[in-house]
Amino acid sequence: MKLKGKVAVVTGGARDIGRAVSVKLAKEGAKVVVNYFESESHAEATLEEVRKVGGEAIAVYGDMTKQQDIDQMVAKTKEAFGNKVDILVNVAGGLFARKTIEEMDEAFYDLLMNVNLKTVFLVTKAFKPLMETGASIVNFSSQAARDGGGPGASMYATSKGAVMTYTRALAKEFGPEGIRVNALCPGMIATKFHDDFTNVEVRTKVAGGTPLRREGRAEEVADLVTYLASEESSFLTGNNIDINGGLAFS
Repeated sequence: MKLKGKVAVVTGGARDIGRAVSVKLAKEGAKVVVNYFESESHAEATLEEVRKVGGEAIAVYGDMTKQQDIDQMVAKTKEAFGNKVDILVNVAGGLFARKTIEEMDEAFYDLLMNVNLKTVFLVTKAFKPLMETGASIVNFSSQAARDGGGPGASMYATSKGAVMTYTRALAKEFGPEGIRVNALCPGMIATKFHDDFTNVEVRTKVAGGTPLRREGRAEEVADLVTYLASEESSFLTGNNIDINGGLAFS
């Protein structure tokens, strides 16, 4: 177990990619704090999956755009697992709706920027004091940040592009302390995200356009997160890593 004795925090860790990450980190020996917002039942299902692989985890409710909720999560993390966090995975984010610029208003802009960028800023700032040399932060950007996104996803793509830049900046800032910061840019991964926002015809076309001729799986993304969280990637920082089946190359 390559993460034995480590403590990990996963925002948006209760379903889809977040769940796969939480379970994989636990399977590799990490004690995991699973943050959830929309569904306690999803969080409980994730904890059950963690138990099945012999792992240890707690679920903590919180809106990661709210400082008060983040402070509560820090407190519960300390209470459960002590004053040191080794791994932070910022999965929380969302698209919410596809809108052209004519359809967008300032409130929608704020919503997208807050949930996709502000969460990374606030959560990282809150947990940074608990991180020491050897710690790893993994942020979530998107292939949309590389290519501008699909129809109606301009602000989502923009917010995820900001995550890419922020990842590079944090890698420089935290590097002298021995803390690594990387990000993933997933392509078409079979999750509820695409169930909600991408129609079947588009998904089939995109999957068929990849060299591997399929969508990715959440578990494959979790494997890459685990690598970046472990000492196996000890000289990697400031990277925005594509995982898209070869659909696009950076």
